[in-house]
Order: sequence, then C-alpha cells, then structure tokens
Amino acid sequence: MKAVNVRQLKNNPSAALRDARKHLVVVLNRDRPEALLVHLDDDALLSEPGVRRALATALYRDESLSLGQAARVARLPLAAFIEHVSRLGIPVVRGTAAGVREDAEAIATWRTGSSRRTPAR
Repeated sequence: MKAVNVRQLKNNPSAALRDARKHLVVVLNRDRPEALLVHLDDDALLSEPGVRRALATALYRDESLSLGQAARVARLPLAAFIEHVSRLGIPVVRGTAAGVREDAEAIATWRTGSSRRTPAR
C-alpha cells in the first residue's frame, strides 16, 4: 500500500494511477485518509462475482454513466441490464411524465416516417 497527499495527487495524477496498478493507494488530506485508489484492470477484483454489475449499477444510479455505458461496464446485454436495474427499483426512464409523453410522441412520429420535424427542447 502507498500513500499520497492531495497536493501530490493534484500535481501528478498519472503517478498515483501508475502506483495503483501495483498496489492500493491511500489519498491523504491533512494526514487523514480521504480516499482509496484501486486499479480496476485488476482481474482478481473485477472477476469477483457481482463486482462489475455492482459497480455499473452504482455508477448508473448516480447518473455518472448512461444506461448503455453501464451495461458495457457490467458486461451485460442492454436488455439484461435494464431488467437488473428495474428489479432494484432504479428508474430506467428519467424525467417528468410530460417529457416522457413528448419523447413517446416523437418516437411514434419518427416510426410512421413522417417528415414533420419534432420541436427541439
């Protein structure tokens, strides 16, 4: 395990990421542990059952990844990832009811091949 302070991380993030390839890196803020850097290409960590799926789910839930990106991180087909997050009560469709209705109307118009343009938001 290695420790870096926030200033070192800010000045040279690449060095901290290189160190994380070899071992855990603790980020210190005023000599107190603030964060932990873990290299995610570590096959041992990501091959543990459920780790990829849990990581992808958390990143999607917090809106850090799109649905498609999260499905790729989880290494699941999009439909399977949608089912997974739906079972957990995480909404797949986000926004207001009016916005969803507008999107549904735009899709219906597009599917019928209408040349009418939908208004931009």
